[in-house]
Amino acid sequence: MNITVAGTGYVGLVTGVCLADLGHQVTCVDQSLEKITLLNLGISPIYEPELDVLMERNKERIAFTADYKSAYAKSDVIFIGVGTPENEDGSANLNYVFNVAREIAESVTRDCLIVIKSTVPIGTNDRVEAFVKQHLKQDVYVEVASNPEFLSQGTAIRDTLRASRIVIGVESDYAREVLTNIYEPFNQPIVVMNRRSAEMVKYASNDFLALKISFINDIANLCETVGANIEDVTQGMSYDVRIGDKFLNPGIGYGGSCFPKDTKALHWLAEEEGYVLRTVKAAIEVNEKQKFKLISKARNDFSAFQGKKVAVLGLTFKPGTDDLRDAPSIPNIKLLLSEGAEVHAYDPVGAENFKKLYPTQIKYEETPEAAVDNADLCFIFTEWDEIKSMDLDLFKGKMQTPFIYDGRNCFTLEGAKKAGLNYYSIGRPDIREFQVEKHKAI
Repeated sequence: MNITVAGTGYVGLVTGVCLADLGHQVTCVDQSLEKITLLNLGISPIYEPELDVLMERNKERIAFTADYKSAYAKSDVIFIGVGTPENEDGSANLNYVFNVAREIAESVTRDCLIVIKSTVPIGTNDRVEAFVKQHLKQDVYVEVASNPEFLSQGTAIRDTLRASRIVIGVESDYAREVLTNIYEPFNQPIVVMNRRSAEMVKYASNDFLALKISFINDIANLCETVGANIEDVTQGMSYDVRIGDKFLNPGIGYGGSCFPKDTKALHWLAEEEGYVLRTVKAAIEVNEKQKFKLISKARNDFSAFQGKKVAVLGLTFKPGTDDLRDAPSIPNIKLLLSEGAEVHAYDPVGAENFKKLYPTQIKYEETPEAAVDNADLCFIFTEWDEIKSMDLDLFKGKMQTPFIYDGRNCFTLEGAKKAGLNYYSIGRPDIREFQVEKHKAI
């Protein structure tokens, strides 16, 4: 069986490499010649742990090309794993999906199954199938199936090879049999349903996790007001098996390529259908406000950021990835720069991507220690191990005034107090070893 994967981003490339690792012959297609050149050199264009190793291990079973016509012409199964970015109004942009659908329709020369892994609004599989059949150049049978992905940046390989379940949405025994044969070697539960239900599973899953994050951030904010400690609260909650302990870590909001986009897309789709998803709408609102939680707290200590040296630790939306999409660091740094702050930033893998946004306005440091050297205040936006393992005495020893605003609760309150820091985290009591009058802190 000849398998082709359209797109070499997180979804497409990981899917292709993992299918090859299970013994399938795979061709990955992308319009970017730069990406294809890197891939043919054995270099992944995205940062993802284990991906380079799997690419090398399966180099005899996977090919990379920009020649979509020849790739699609010989395909029995074509996976679509291209992006569905957010439109200005929050809806999903399906241009890339339909561009691939047109290329497939014009190129296929044999019966084939098209499998949409991209996250798409409910009903998109139906639309793509109708579109492809309308534009077919050859007399062949084509069907579309839904197969949403549930991977996360930083753990995408593990999430694919050791997934909790594989969801397939099909409208025929033919599609069910093809996908079952492909996925049986993964030895994972295969959940079969119709296409629209499969499309909804993806949105419902991501939006539920986003709801948990926004809920716990809301509770954390209230904990600060009433004198409770969010860590004690979440520990007490986690013993209830109906709640569990996942996605109960307070912080400065979710980011990345999925949660922001998928919550807005489902909210937009519901409104188009005349229904308001009030819980999802609330999650979006809480998350947007949570991004600026640290800045708001810092304003209580500093009347202005003008001329202040500000250390920023962590730029990516989470550790284990170089992805900056909807990272809280971006709007916060934009605000700091607009108010005249001197920003010194550290991130172990995200700095190069951040330089595309701010090539000269920020000083990029090689170590977290260099970033905090002589700084007036420090913001922590990403919980990298390199940051969590820092010696807290360095903050007081190196900074002008050790004001730490930790958006990921990287350090213990006991450690911050022992180090003599003015330490603010999310949902926990402030640690104030000394107070600086606001007029003296500017």
